[in-house]
Amino acid sequence: MSDIIQLLPDSVANQIAAGEVIQRPASVIKELVENSIDAGATTVNVLVIDAGRTSIQVIDNGAGMSETDARMAFERHATSKIRKADDLFALHTMGFRGEALASIAAVAQVELRTRTDGDEIGTHISIAASKVTGQEPVSCPVGSNFSVENIFYNVPARRKFLKSNTTELNNILTAFERIALVYPKVNFTFHSNGTEMFNLRSGSVRQRIVDIFGKKLSQDILPVGVETTICKISGFIGKPEASRKKGSHQYFFVNGRYMKHPYFHKAVMNAYERLVPAGEQVPYFIYFEINPEDIDVNIHPTKTEIKFENEQTVWQILHAAVKDSIGRFNDVPSIDFDTEGKPDIPVYNQAQDSAASAPGVSLNPSYNPFKETPHSQSSPYTGAARKEHVPESWDKLYEGLRRGGTDITQQEEEETDLFKASVGGGRDDVMEEKSPAHYQYKGKYIMTAVKSGLMVIDQHRAHVRILYDEYLNRMKDKAGQSQQVLFPEMVQFTPSETVILQKAWQDLERLGFELTPLGGGSYSINGVPAGLDGINFVKLLKDMVGEEAEAGKAVADGINKRIALQMARSAAVPYGQVLNNDEMENIVNGLFASSNTNYAPDGKTIVALLKQQDIERLLD
Repeated sequence: MSDIIQLLPDSVANQIAAGEVIQRPASVIKELVENSIDAGATTVNVLVIDAGRTSIQVIDNGAGMSETDARMAFERHATSKIRKADDLFALHTMGFRGEALASIAAVAQVELRTRTDGDEIGTHISIAASKVTGQEPVSCPVGSNFSVENIFYNVPARRKFLKSNTTELNNILTAFERIALVYPKVNFTFHSNGTEMFNLRSGSVRQRIVDIFGKKLSQDILPVGVETTICKISGFIGKPEASRKKGSHQYFFVNGRYMKHPYFHKAVMNAYERLVPAGEQVPYFIYFEINPEDIDVNIHPTKTEIKFENEQTVWQILHAAVKDSIGRFNDVPSIDFDTEGKPDIPVYNQAQDSAASAPGVSLNPSYNPFKETPHSQSSPYTGAARKEHVPESWDKLYEGLRRGGTDITQQEEEETDLFKASVGGGRDDVMEEKSPAHYQYKGKYIMTAVKSGLMVIDQHRAHVRILYDEYLNRMKDKAGQSQQVLFPEMVQFTPSETVILQKAWQDLERLGFELTPLGGGSYSINGVPAGLDGINFVKLLKDMVGEEAEAGKAVADGINKRIALQMARSAAVPYGQVLNNDEMENIVNGLFASSNTNYAPDGKTIVALLKQQDIERLLD
């Protein structure tokens, strides 16, 4: 039998490694910018064309590389970050495996121009599919200039499964923001198709947060900080009133590295218990500084999952720090003890007022409201006399209400007859046989009688279903009616949110939104869909963009559905709103005319039926 095990060629091994390290154009941006940071760059410029499909360029003013280092950098497991295994437990750099450049060169066409401060001339290297296609001296500034073109050109299957340019650009901006938030002392610029989207100057952490996410966020965040022997925590957390259902900016950083950690997220949100509505999230930007020996970042190629040696202890420290910040910086009314220039308030003097008598109360122990009252009684307010007569047979008015007896009033008999309608014959039969009278239970449920029992309808979910179908039909028919606002509202979006907004622009116009771009991510809301009176349109737009950003899909029909659902949730009657019978009748009629009577757009149940036999069984 011949030997069947053999070593893979370097080109194949590099492509396999690239499948883990380079998943999309955003991965290239992340690896190259992190290398620039490790090289000590103070200015990093990123330029992309067609969301990175055509070209990605990262220019920095870091230390640069010599001719030999420039060639060696594209070899697998070649790195300047570590020398021995023990260095993995004392990492102070973003990268350390030596896989990034080799993986990028395996699936794209790469050009590098680099020069160190001590060299008079730099090096230009061209690589395609892991093969060096050219190397020559070149005149260039100190630092490195990486140009990556035609990503996945030699792996058609991978290129085919890239998302739309809008989605890929949004992923690139997300990766770029995560790095920019960690290094506020580094100047960053970002250009997409020749348009500048970010120009971040060196400054403080708070200033960097404001530069990326807008000035309004500066008013909604509180500083947090604590230093212990285990770790140091700093950063900012959101005020309770800054909570949002979708699109909240939430970031953890450990030793300058972005991290995802659901356990620590729970520590932050538990500190807001009973301060924010259920299901809403608050923004936070929390930076951990911890001994590198106490964490392990080498558990995933993307390095976003990190293990902590003292995870529970760090959880407690973080939870306490967030609660302390909320308590110290949250605005509360203060008592002013400065009495200078204030009017004197009389003080009770017991010696002077000892002669004052306490007010008395006169009672008539023989008074009985069910007996004949005096023919005249003085009014303490008018002094006039009035007559009150109680019929002698007053007790007959309450016949039929004996507790535990069999007598019932005529009204109760009529209400009992309401349970004789039925749901068994389909939607049209229900509409004909349902009761014309409805009852609202605890401001949440609409109860109506049908032949086979009692039908219970969730008023909010039912209205969401009705409005959802209406908004979808508007977008489908392009017949959304716009209502002009008296005073245009201003709304500010970050560059990444602007990308999402442009993707949904036509759908918003079909619904009836009229937006005017003002530059710098600012938009003026001049018109809104008719029938949304009393809605905060700025918050509605921000929530819709946040919902779309989290979904991350590029299918037009999916966008329509998410926009329609977000608007329906905002405009539907909330829980606790009291409805009259006509309003409940409109909801019931609209529900049974909708596309799906039983379930809301998010899959939750709208209607429940308490059958007649079950009611009778309960009352046996």
